[in-house]
Amino acid sequence: MKFALSNVKKVLLCALLLQMLIAFQTISANASPATVVKVEPHSNTASVGENFTVNITVIDVQNLFGLDVTLYWNESLLQIVTADVRLGVESHPDGVLHEPLFPMQNETTQEEGKYQLAATSTGQATSSFSGSGNIARITFNVRKAGSCDLNLETRLASKPPLGGVSTPIEHTTIDGFFGQETLEQSIWPYVIIVAVVIVTVAIIIVVYSKRAKKKLK
Repeated sequence: MKFALSNVKKVLLCALLLQMLIAFQTISANASPATVVKVEPHSNTASVGENFTVNITVIDVQNLFGLDVTLYWNESLLQIVTADVRLGVESHPDGVLHEPLFPMQNETTQEEGKYQLAATSTGQATSSFSGSGNIARITFNVRKAGSCDLNLETRLASKPPLGGVSTPIEHTTIDGFFGQETLEQSIWPYVIIVAVVIVTVAIIIVVYSKRAKKKLK
């Protein structure tokens, strides 16, 4: 009988742990839409006088018809060299959006450390874009030593239905980084994971202890 009760407790504890993990994954999924726009690679290093290149990439987007992307950096550390626009998959197989395109903005403001690109497909485009691809490929020159974020601000728009208007596409934005990341920046994601595991184990121990005490009584 004791053996049976012990097995039941193990099953209950396993079920509790499974429920908590599912709940955590559900919260994470709800907080982070599947579509992502990011600076890739995330972390970049180069010496003074050298160049490095990053892509602004969209991942797993559906029904994309227009976009507005702005990248910011520390203008005292970095200077933009080139901005290679990858819009129009007919001309750029690794890009996004279908031609013909209507360009609305393609401007670098070096004194502000800012680059903005905005464009939309036109009514003559065969369809909206779905999938993953590069929006732009940007090359920087390092002016002096230091570190800074490569901050993204993005807006994505869907293809409007006939007689309707375009709607925003929900997405997550992931910034980039130039220079040497601090220890705090590099280990922070692991700290969160460890904290979640500790809390989960603590709850399981408390539940098990309470049930053990009730059995002794």
